[in-house]
Amino acid sequence: MYQQMIFVNLAVDDVAASKKFFTSLGYSLNPQFSGDESACVVISDTITVMMLSKQHYAQFTQKEIADSAKTSETMLCLSAESREKVDEILDKAIAAGATPGKVQDYGTMYGRAFDDLDGHTWEFMWMDPAQIQN
Repeated sequence: MYQQMIFVNLAVDDVAASKKFFTSLGYSLNPQFSGDESACVVISDTITVMMLSKQHYAQFTQKEIADSAKTSETMLCLSAESREKVDEILDKAIAAGATPGKVQDYGTMYGRAFDDLDGHTWEFMWMDPAQIQN
């Protein structure tokens, strides 16, 4: 069975700093697609994030690159297996230099957000499996 993947591409100011930040959160790098101008961050078997220098990113678009520290370009939300895992990843992100964001606690759904070193917004969300309707 075919399993669809997502490849998120983000423009960053400092590829080396992004590599250090995301590996400190526990993610690995795919060296085949990482170098001075890019970092291929492996989130899961189906999610990969390409951190591209702004110069390299510009080769793939004719649009102006958003200043993600000033404007919201996207919000990336990843699921977590528990409330504790949400807190764990956020604590690591903040320790690595992230700016903490909004906390959402609805009892059966819990999430926290941060802005990474370049201002990209990341959310980690846990939902009580017993409350999820199929």
